[in-house]
Amino acid sequence: MFYREAGQYKSTYAADMAVFPLRQDRIGIAVILAIAFIGIPMIGNDFFIATVMIPFLVFSLAAIGLNILTGYTGLISLGTAAFMGVGAYACYKLTTFFPGVNIIVLILISGLFSAAIGVLFGLPSLRIKGFYLAVATLAAQFFLQWAFVRVPWLFNYNASGAIEVPLRSLFGIPITGASASAETRYFVCLGLVVVLTWFASNLVHGRLGRSWMAVRDMDIAAELMGIKLLNAKLLAFAVSSFYAGVAGAMMIFLWYGGGEAADVFNIRLSFNILFMVIIGGLGSLIGSFFGAAFIASLPTILKFGLPALGVPLSGAAAEHVTFMLVGALIIIFLIVEPHGLARLWQITKQKLRTWPFPY
Repeated sequence: MFYREAGQYKSTYAADMAVFPLRQDRIGIAVILAIAFIGIPMIGNDFFIATVMIPFLVFSLAAIGLNILTGYTGLISLGTAAFMGVGAYACYKLTTFFPGVNIIVLILISGLFSAAIGVLFGLPSLRIKGFYLAVATLAAQFFLQWAFVRVPWLFNYNASGAIEVPLRSLFGIPITGASASAETRYFVCLGLVVVLTWFASNLVHGRLGRSWMAVRDMDIAAELMGIKLLNAKLLAFAVSSFYAGVAGAMMIFLWYGGGEAADVFNIRLSFNILFMVIIGGLGSLIGSFFGAAFIASLPTILKFGLPALGVPLSGAAAEHVTFMLVGALIIIFLIVEPHGLARLWQITKQKLRTWPFPY
């Protein structure tokens, strides 16, 4: 009885078309944001924030980008990690050229470089699709990963080939570099993810999102209806790559704190992000968070949670168990529920709206 529409009247078209039409949903979002901004920093320690929450936020943003391309537009991509790498290296070069600019601004600008590269490699989508498009984006993954290693200008001719994250502060508080605390980096990641998720929600629920879904369902019919496939597909690649680029810059500057990015943004990372979208749910923003939460937290739970409960499990064994669980869940979801965890959450909410009645 606590999750009903009874008594919640809409007097405007805007209220009727709201993303969260029920008051309980809006309260739930407010509670989640309060827990994220207040509860977790108060309760969680640095280890939990650095190894669980920051990776979860980074992967969520990358999964949202891939979901816009694959889930909403129906274009398969296996090069998400490469576009993340473009954002990381672009942010590194921007910090070199513009040392006085705020690092948060540079992280967002780095996504524009990823968007440009994504549009370039998205041009084949105008002629090919399906398996052939997946192979084309896979070629982008290998080419860009090769460039990260073979073009020394990208890493400022560093002998180790690694990205060295400089110290950058905001209002006197370090947010990148060795002296930046995990809590500060978490707040920056959380702020970026909240703002970009709100922006993505407005995109997919607007005219552009409807055109993407029309292209996904049947591109020929969408073109006959007046939707320009060139604009729709390339814009989907641009927006998806922008989110991937910002996520890649966040991964290096706010999570890892430096390192050899060429080894980080490999084909395995591209597949992991694709698995997040599959398990979480294609064509669902909340599914991106579900999938990222599951895959980002699973290794930590197996490595540290099970031994804390008395179940001995080595690091290598935990990694193998992670592979097996993720693979089994992908098969199960593709067979039983192709729309992933987001669909299960939607079914649960629908049951609550009619509970205790069976209809």
